[in-house]
Amino acid sequence: MSMSLPPERQPQLLRSSSTYQKPRRELLDPHDMSKWLDSSSYMEIVSFVEQLSHSVQGKKISSVGTVSPQVEGIVQLLKDAESWISKYPPDTSASSRFGSTSFRSWEAELQRQAEHMQLRLLPAECHDAAPELAPYLAAAFGNATRIDYGSGHELSFVMWLLCLCKIGMLKPSDSAAIVLVVFRRYIQLCQQLQRTYKLEPAGSHGVWGLDDYQFLPFYFGSAQFVGGSTTPAASLDSKLIDSEGDEYLYLQGIRFIGEMKRGPFFEHSRQLYDISGVPRWEKVNQGLGKMYKAEVLGKFPVVQHLLFGSLLSISK
Repeated sequence: MSMSLPPERQPQLLRSSSTYQKPRRELLDPHDMSKWLDSSSYMEIVSFVEQLSHSVQGKKISSVGTVSPQVEGIVQLLKDAESWISKYPPDTSASSRFGSTSFRSWEAELQRQAEHMQLRLLPAECHDAAPELAPYLAAAFGNATRIDYGSGHELSFVMWLLCLCKIGMLKPSDSAAIVLVVFRRYIQLCQQLQRTYKLEPAGSHGVWGLDDYQFLPFYFGSAQFVGGSTTPAASLDSKLIDSEGDEYLYLQGIRFIGEMKRGPFFEHSRQLYDISGVPRWEKVNQGLGKMYKAEVLGKFPVVQHLLFGSLLSISK
């Protein structure tokens, strides 16, 4: 299978600075879902996520090698954001199982810094895009009011990455590094925020959901196993997780669940347990791709807070 999408399905570059605008909410009512599902943004996001999945088929994390300066810049941005955690330690006096209010201070720092972070990241000729890009990044780590995180925030990060592709900062040749370096680093930061501030899962389906917080590490991670000898059944093997966990996003996701939850795996993570019974990773990857469109992109509670501007438009 091709490791990248054909040219007609690559993100369309938009370089004219005169077109940038601050994105805003457009999905205000469940009746707006038809507008979203028919939009150019929906199709671009689906194609982008599929392209990223294809780009890491059969690849370990360590296979990436040297990355572009642009990828290095995004990793540094995420490291900078992680450093704020020590600046805003969790309130240990709080007795609530979920929701340290200190997360609001971390998120407020992100809101203050988001546009400046874009300016440091972007080349000078793309600085006009910063006000449009910043809200996507600012929405990618959780909700300060509810102190929660879910797949809608994860989707906002994907939209931010797609916007970086559309302005030409990230290239098709960066695809594997976007997943195995940038997205992996993003997930690590999100997990640190979830641990530290006890973020509540946003819109969790509980035992019947894929995961309380993330979706794409399992979709991208399943692609990494395509063409290899490891079976889906082995993904729950603690020995494999210990030996290969640093090489595969899927195993890292399973490992994090093990850190956060207690009890038999089949009881608290039924979907992932059932996936381990699928015979081939190709089938798992295809199924998760369909599930992402249905359960994430196709659900109003998940997408209602998405933002749309000139780079990602709600129009057809």
